[in-house]
Amino acid sequence: MTKAAVPGATAFSARWLTPLVIGTLLNAVNSSMIAVTLVPIGRDLGVGATHTVWLVTVLYLTTATAQPVMGRVVDTLGARRVLTAGLVAVMAAGLLGALAPDFWTLLAARILLGVGTATGFPAAMAMVRARTEETPSRALSVLATSTQASMAVGPTLGGLLVGIGDWRWTFAVNVPVAAVGLILALKWLPPDEPVGRGAARSPLDLVGIGLFTLTLTTLLLFLMGPGGLGSLFLGTGLLAGAGLVVWELRTRDPFLDLRALATNRPLVATYLRQGSGYLVIYAFLYGYPQWLSESRHLPEAAIGLAMLPMSITTVALSALGARLVGSVRTRLVLTAGALLAGSVALLSMSAGTAIGLVVAVGLLFGVGQGLSTVANQTVLYAQAPRDRIGTLSGLFRTSQYLGALASTSVLATAYGQEATDAGLGTLALVLTGVAAVLMVMTVADRTRA
Repeated sequence: MTKAAVPGATAFSARWLTPLVIGTLLNAVNSSMIAVTLVPIGRDLGVGATHTVWLVTVLYLTTATAQPVMGRVVDTLGARRVLTAGLVAVMAAGLLGALAPDFWTLLAARILLGVGTATGFPAAMAMVRARTEETPSRALSVLATSTQASMAVGPTLGGLLVGIGDWRWTFAVNVPVAAVGLILALKWLPPDEPVGRGAARSPLDLVGIGLFTLTLTTLLLFLMGPGGLGSLFLGTGLLAGAGLVVWELRTRDPFLDLRALATNRPLVATYLRQGSGYLVIYAFLYGYPQWLSESRHLPEAAIGLAMLPMSITTVALSALGARLVGSVRTRLVLTAGALLAGSVALLSMSAGTAIGLVVAVGLLFGVGQGLSTVANQTVLYAQAPRDRIGTLSGLFRTSQYLGALASTSVLATAYGQEATDAGLGTLALVLTGVAAVLMVMTVADRTRA
């Protein structure tokens, strides 16, 4: 682990936090920045929407499995080592993506990007925790707000980069950003203790990780409708899932602590809220720009500007939501209500809808995104046992990634090869249903942080 504690009042300087912020925001900005590049990537590389959506899927699939694993590696090798290695991987992924000659090379770059960016959050949390025994409200707020903000501005940034150059710039930009983070981490973050010192480390549950990855991958392949192989993927996914449950219940140090989840229903409800909420958010974030391009025929730079109201609203409410609405429960209800209203509004969208309404609908999704994570994370901290907060926080992030993965399946089903008005209508119906369930869950859950 990173060398220890500094008094709370002086623990978190701006320069100490800066490399951690860079490390954590890279995953978020890359998850959303690609939303406005899917159409030009498909056009340049000669593939359709059912292919390009995998550029979204693999990042979340990789991160969903790698993030908890990286948390264990951080505990074993040290946060600074893992963070700097991840930043090097991000630089390599950015270069590979910028030079990719075909779709499959680009897909490999996204996988490497997922592994590299998965190191940021667990490394940052470990370093913050090692820095002080007090609750680090300021540090956690800075990390959370920067992550939300970077995800929110991703589509706008992506649109500007594509407008200035082309979609390859959205990969290339990772190289200088990660390089700055690497230099600052080596210069300003304290070195880790030599490997092998400190308390005994828990071994990695490699079997559990493997079964978890196999379950997610095969079930996702089934949901995305891969022709005649659907039955094979479904059967493999169900068998792997059953094996995962049996193994995790028997092993001493499980990758997923199923017993802890089974005995904490309010915590499970929090995971479900986060996952279902982000299914709606990500489906809009990825699906709306595609529709704006293929149905409204807007250029990429204009699409980025059309998504700007969502970005601004998300950033503002991420930073100020707790001050404006003190009750966590009220923020959760507002989240569900905003996502439901936005999904219903999508039902009325068509190629002839006034551009003002097309842009304004993003405000509703911005409210949902801006309020959701901080509110759910506050409830998580109240619900999670102190001795399991690290593991359960990791699963909280995984629930968000699973929502993102589910959103790509919904998009592939709704759009097929092209994002038409009919496809947007199908997407809106699905999102309205999910948001309605989210509203019922939120209102029915009387848990208070």
